[in-house]
Amino acid sequence: MTAVHFGAGNIGRGFIGLALHSAGHRVIFVDVDDSLISSIVAADSYHVVETGANGIVHTVDNFTGVNSASNPAQVVQSIAEADIVTTAVGPRILEFIAPLIARGLAARTAPTPLAVMACENAIGATDTLKSFVAASASAAEMDRARFANTAVDRIVPVQDSTEGLDVTVEAFSEWVIDRTPFQGAEPVIPDAHFVDNLAPYIERKLLTVNTGHASIAYLGLRAGARHIAEALAIASVAVVVDAVLDETTRMLVARHGLDEADQRTYVAQTLDRFRNPDLDDELVRVGRQPLRKLSRHERLIEPAAVLAESGVTPEALLQVIEAAIRFDVPSDDESVQLQLMRATLSPEEIATTVCGIESGHPLFPALVDAIARTLG
Repeated sequence: MTAVHFGAGNIGRGFIGLALHSAGHRVIFVDVDDSLISSIVAADSYHVVETGANGIVHTVDNFTGVNSASNPAQVVQSIAEADIVTTAVGPRILEFIAPLIARGLAARTAPTPLAVMACENAIGATDTLKSFVAASASAAEMDRARFANTAVDRIVPVQDSTEGLDVTVEAFSEWVIDRTPFQGAEPVIPDAHFVDNLAPYIERKLLTVNTGHASIAYLGLRAGARHIAEALAIASVAVVVDAVLDETTRMLVARHGLDEADQRTYVAQTLDRFRNPDLDDELVRVGRQPLRKLSRHERLIEPAAVLAESGVTPEALLQVIEAAIRFDVPSDDESVQLQLMRATLSPEEIATTVCGIESGHPLFPALVDAIARTLG
């Protein structure tokens, strides 16, 4: 069995690649980083180290790497012969790898459909990838694949450059996959959990883990902190983060019928994970790409909009949105774009163009007020 995984970084090697290896697949890592791919090709194995006193050290072998920029034909051939294709490249890179997947489907002769799963921090990432693939593939070629959305959750801290291919990860991990596209023939991945209704899992993770992470980053930077655990130790930050996750809990319980006690336990577990000193991360890194994180169906605006539609003003989320608008990091391209918008657009225009909230939406007045406070 063979799996092609796009994205040979720490998440790719330390989470998805490990799970595919544990399921018995030979993993072909695809990336454009020539140095990284060269290291993967030269290595016989690498280690995935779980944090904590009782952490497990996993040895991963039976893999190789391909540079998709210099050897696209090999990537296409690998996809044509594979059982599974996964990604961990970031939602905005899916558009660029889709043509390779389309070409792989065109060359495919295997009788079984290819399982395609985008493992990204975004709602419906595989649907997005599928639409890009469909732009280059015929209906018959698309029928050679089954595209399944997923929800993924594992914190991988910034790695020491001396670790090479080895990856340090938290012990907790969750990979949930929508089984319905497979029509009863889902791939065997023991470390993944297949469900009939993925939406609650995707939103629970995105609007708890990712919303919480982003909230700590944006609020922590305003409070003068540099790292996640440091920011959470600041009382003023912790109070607002707790309030944010209380707001998203209310929204998730109402939308998906989650058990409220179970969700609050999940929130507490998530905050404990953030406090783990072995998983500490830089706030600037967590806060990067603010335009994506402030977009309409992402971790901040989506729950705020849903709460506003129900008649609730999301006060804590609006505080985080205000802090996110102020995210000013010259090394981050989206931050530069956002600050240019902040300098040239009105609050109403930012609410519409950045956050996707129109003037008739119940969130609009409070959102405009929050944005206006950043312009003073």
